[in-house]
Amino acid sequence: MKYRIIAATGCTTGIAHTYMAQEKLEEAAEKLGVTIKVETHGQVGIENELTNEEIREAEAVIIASDKDVHDERFKGKRIIDVPVLQGIKQPEKLIQDALAGKGKVKYPIDNEDSNILTNDADGSDSNSIGRQIYKHLMNGVSHMLPFVVSGGVLIAISFLWGIYSSDPNNEQFNEIAARFNQVGGVAMGLMTPILSAYIAQSIGKRPALVSGFVAGMIASSGGAGFLGGILGGFLAGYTIKLLERALRGLSKKLDGLKAIFLYPVLSVVIVGLIMTIVVAPMNSINESMMDFLAGFEGSNPILLGIIVGVMCAFDFGGPINKAAYVTGTALLAQGNYSFMAGVSAACIAPPLITTFSALLFKDRFTKEEKNSAYVNAILGSTHITEGAIPFAAKDPLKAIPSFMLGSSVAAVLTYLFKVQVPAPHGGFLVLPVVTHPFQWVIAILIGSLVGAVALGMTRKKSK
Repeated sequence: MKYRIIAATGCTTGIAHTYMAQEKLEEAAEKLGVTIKVETHGQVGIENELTNEEIREAEAVIIASDKDVHDERFKGKRIIDVPVLQGIKQPEKLIQDALAGKGKVKYPIDNEDSNILTNDADGSDSNSIGRQIYKHLMNGVSHMLPFVVSGGVLIAISFLWGIYSSDPNNEQFNEIAARFNQVGGVAMGLMTPILSAYIAQSIGKRPALVSGFVAGMIASSGGAGFLGGILGGFLAGYTIKLLERALRGLSKKLDGLKAIFLYPVLSVVIVGLIMTIVVAPMNSINESMMDFLAGFEGSNPILLGIIVGVMCAFDFGGPINKAAYVTGTALLAQGNYSFMAGVSAACIAPPLITTFSALLFKDRFTKEEKNSAYVNAILGSTHITEGAIPFAAKDPLKAIPSFMLGSSVAAVLTYLFKVQVPAPHGGFLVLPVVTHPFQWVIAILIGSLVGAVALGMTRKKSK
């Protein structure tokens, strides 16, 4: 079958936004009478993969993604490249823009002009520096998350035998607990190298993976943490870009030599030497940030909870939400499980707010909205914030403050109850390894109810 438009979607966690964007694009295409095929880049990998023939025959390409989807495949095609949320909010406009010939030929064939630009669906240049930096960073975070989740949960399981159960010199020592702790520690230890490597890969593609891994390992072993890993990833990626430009005058016959020898050796030398110099000051910055946040948790948990709640409920998976989320996952690797507890509570609350609001204010929601709100009880319980997006999009100026209020209350109470959550995802599924699980659930429910009342009060009676 020939598709007029092909698309690729992907989000950081690869769980909800990815497939919501796919669904919205497919629904919009059917409504407009346009054939479309949407490739998804979720946590399970690439699904509904585009073939070379489908790419060749398509009129245009839509990329609604916050991470790398290998867009170098789309040579000669006009590409509209937007954040994944844009694919959810404005799918019809994206398709209409694609059919109208808007976008950019990012990868020209031969001497075709690649500088023909138009505005994306949101009116911004898809290649803005901020957008590209965010996309590269999220590609690293997306690949890093499974390591943090698995490692954090295994370490938490080892604590079920006692906080010192992995220490052979302590009376609490247990062989099984020690094995869980060891394996979990290895997984968590890979967090920074993976983050660094896939930031580099997003920038410089496959040749950048080697120097990215090396930069991440230097940052990890030197104590520079995730900040050092981020710096190393960008350094490795752009080093490859510079090497490609410097060596492009070499004969095409040497392409194989460049890939297997020149790029890896030169990039590892350059990136490795720079990282050995900057790792010490980065270590100091990393430790200062950890001390600051740890002090904040103890001295002013209310203010911290408000900040975290507002950030998490502001854009439901966008850059501001991800800033809090990435910080939480990074702190997990440092052994700080408290900060993530507040972030998780603030992310779980918004979908539950819609559920409680639909139950409390039945006459202010349509039948379709109530059905979606009831499903959000499941989404929220499993830490999928995106279920709240349709409710926020309907009246953002009134709805989003309600979500912020509920998320802030949930986060504040979580910090006051001194809850610790060792995994950055999973919602209530990780309750067995949560410190003070009952208090955590209570904090989230109270925050959700407060937000639900606020949301219901902003809505008019449904006709």
